[in-house]
Amino acid sequence: MLTILNDRFKLYDNFELINDDVLKVDLKHLISQNSEFENVKVVANLPYYITTPIIMKLLEEKLNLKSITVMVQKEVAERLTETPGSKNTGSITYSIHYYTEPKTVLEVPKDCFIPSPKVDSSVINLEVLPTPKINVLNEEIFFKVIKYAFMQKRKTLINSLCNSGISNKETLEKILIELGLDLRVRAEQLTLEQFGKLSDELT
Repeated sequence: MLTILNDRFKLYDNFELINDDVLKVDLKHLISQNSEFENVKVVANLPYYITTPIIMKLLEEKLNLKSITVMVQKEVAERLTETPGSKNTGSITYSIHYYTEPKTVLEVPKDCFIPSPKVDSSVINLEVLPTPKINVLNEEIFFKVIKYAFMQKRKTLINSLCNSGISNKETLEKILIELGLDLRVRAEQLTLEQFGKLSDELT
């Protein structure tokens, strides 16, 4: 494949093929060393088993990106683009909405491929925001709260966070009451803004 691609694009001086592991490449350096790089966009068919690590690397490193357009497993796409506070959300949903405006571009049935895989796919577009959608006092605590909240998704939010050791039950109950939330609320029922306020109180 490398030989074919290099041969195909050898006449183009604006093409460079990098054969490396995207999770190990210093993307920030790669982009910054090319001063002509403006409006950088990522377009890819991601390996489904490392979809989340790749997307989170692109977002957490705060690269100078305009958008990320990728094909992923349909079930994952639904979770990534779901509205925070809905039933199908996961911790990744909140990270995606914190950094981007996500949407599904098109569905790709499994019979579009030869050989046919076992799952359907979707192409999603993540328009990277110039600044995060909400302001939080401490990003590290914000994402830690969300991570722990979803580690025991079937439990109430209070129990999940208590079990993680992030705070005690009395403090959490007081914060939820101040935020006007039911003490039996579960992680997937909170909006992005509510997680932000919760993390600020814990900060």
